[in-house]
Amino acid sequence: MRGFAPVPSSAPGARRLRRTAGTLAAAALALPLLGAAPAAPTAPPADRLQAAFDSAAAEYRVPRSVLLAVSYLQSRWDTHAGAPSVSGGYGPMHLTDARTALAATEHHADGTEDARGDSARPAVRPSAAAPALTKLPARLTTLRRAAELTGLPAERLRTDPAANIAGGAALLAHAQRGLGEPLSADPAAWYGAVARFSAAEDRATAAAYADDVYDVLRTGEHRTTDAGQRVALSAAPGLRPEKAQLGRTGLAAAPAGDVECPRSVSCVSVPAPYEEFGDNDYGNHDLGVRPAAERVKYIVIHDTEGGWDGVMNLIQDPTYVSWNYTIRSTDGLIAQHVKAKDVAWHAGNWDVNARSVGIEHEGFLTAPDTWYTEAMYRSSARLVKYLSRAYGVPLDRQHILGHENVPGPTASTVPGMHTDPGPYWDWRHYFELLGHPFKRTGTSRSPLVTILPDYASNQPVYTGCTTKGEPCPAHGSGEVRLYSDHDVNAPLIKDIGLGTAPTDGVNDLSSRVSTGQQYAVAERWGDWTAVWYLGQKAWFRNPHRTPAAVPASGFTITPKAGLASVPVYGRAYPEKEAYPAGVPAQSVVPLPYTVPAGQKYVVGDRMPGEYYYAVTFTEDSHQVVTGKDLYYEIQYGHRVGFVRAADVDVSAARR
Repeated sequence: MRGFAPVPSSAPGARRLRRTAGTLAAAALALPLLGAAPAAPTAPPADRLQAAFDSAAAEYRVPRSVLLAVSYLQSRWDTHAGAPSVSGGYGPMHLTDARTALAATEHHADGTEDARGDSARPAVRPSAAAPALTKLPARLTTLRRAAELTGLPAERLRTDPAANIAGGAALLAHAQRGLGEPLSADPAAWYGAVARFSAAEDRATAAAYADDVYDVLRTGEHRTTDAGQRVALSAAPGLRPEKAQLGRTGLAAAPAGDVECPRSVSCVSVPAPYEEFGDNDYGNHDLGVRPAAERVKYIVIHDTEGGWDGVMNLIQDPTYVSWNYTIRSTDGLIAQHVKAKDVAWHAGNWDVNARSVGIEHEGFLTAPDTWYTEAMYRSSARLVKYLSRAYGVPLDRQHILGHENVPGPTASTVPGMHTDPGPYWDWRHYFELLGHPFKRTGTSRSPLVTILPDYASNQPVYTGCTTKGEPCPAHGSGEVRLYSDHDVNAPLIKDIGLGTAPTDGVNDLSSRVSTGQQYAVAERWGDWTAVWYLGQKAWFRNPHRTPAAVPASGFTITPKAGLASVPVYGRAYPEKEAYPAGVPAQSVVPLPYTVPAGQKYVVGDRMPGEYYYAVTFTEDSHQVVTGKDLYYEIQYGHRVGFVRAADVDVSAARR
């Protein structure tokens, strides 16, 4: 996708104040703490956010640990410099004020990519836009309620972290009183209030949210925030919340539906329509019998480029496209649209669609501070672990792909392929939640590396988030830039498939590698490492003290002896002889890329050539064609690619 940043609301609240509110700078952590709690000694600069939690907890009589755990799930204690999340959430407590923070678009309607990616059928390129909401749900207006409870202006709750934390504490205390519960010092007695704080619209979603908060309470957390604040929450492994309180929240049961989700998340059914319409056309997915006919090999991560409610309307439009799941930012609610046995139209490559499950996340690529919540990350990780177990999908970056890692199926489609979820998706944290953290698996002289920069401190310059050529806000990133020599002034690596000069544009994938991706080492020079990338030697800074990559082990391919190069393909289709009568043979045409002799690329998987023939609404002609040709999936550039097994040799790379 090529997304855009939403514009936050900045109108201050007009309510008469119970406290004096001075002129504030955004993220003004140095201000006096709020309320009538006993004055505490002045905190060191890096500990003022921790002190703000102490003060708000004391003033509103909320257990400090509960306040910290709720905030961690909302924002991981980050302030995001006062910018709103995708759902209009502000500050460490993610207080929502989404009047102008919601966008009305969706990334499948943008660009030239054919979401289905099947050249056997006319391209489907939707042009719909998500309708604007006429009334905002309660989950998107919690900041207004916090302003009423605290008497603080909305602008202060948006921009002053201490005020924001106080607003969150006030909401929790209000929810506790509303349940008829005392303001207990026992964290176990706040389960119902935490569930209500989520502003979820049903009991199951609220319970899943509260369960996550209590998981954080049991395990504890500590980190340095994006504003350099040290915050810690001690573990309470024996904590058992009073879950019976949930019955008194007044929340209704979630709508019944046939969903494929783990029990540890809240999941609803919002089916994508399988309907025939128009001139023998149909949408917006294909029925299948996976994994009986074809294995699920990939899970593809997307962002929506729009708000939840509008996207839910789009997925139910038969003339639009489809994906299997969407995950909501505010509370991690999951909606399933297409069964895993069926094939959704989401990745822009029919071969990948036929072998994958697609998951959309409420978010924006080009707005680094319209951030993803911890609730969303955790819910997504639980879903991916569930799908991994159910379908045997390995938890690595060769099988858990971003939409940006999916190759164009043909040369003409390469420039129009999408680039989400983009450089601000935190793959390192995501794989930690998946229980498969990236780590060193080789020695200092290993012939492979895994890309693994420190997300917070790694801040490459990107441009074009709001205006072409203008720098994006400084922000952590999981991506590392590649140069043609061991010099930051050297030209960037060029992607010949794009046909344009490389840039530092946020949507330009020419010269970027991403956390978790693995490459073969071509050369080392001081603090620089070169890898084989798009048929070239590509350099990145990799200092010993602050490495951008760690040694790895695995398997690589290289052209067989005597071959000057071998072609790279965007899809792994069968040979012509494999197609039965009645199924037109699909051409196997290479992309404008090769693997030259002597170069090595990391192997992700070995697979047969397959093609799922599904060009009619009725299923009687649908079938999977499987050939004798075998392919290796490789990490070729930023995107993966495929080479014929007959063209290459495979070797283990361990040291």
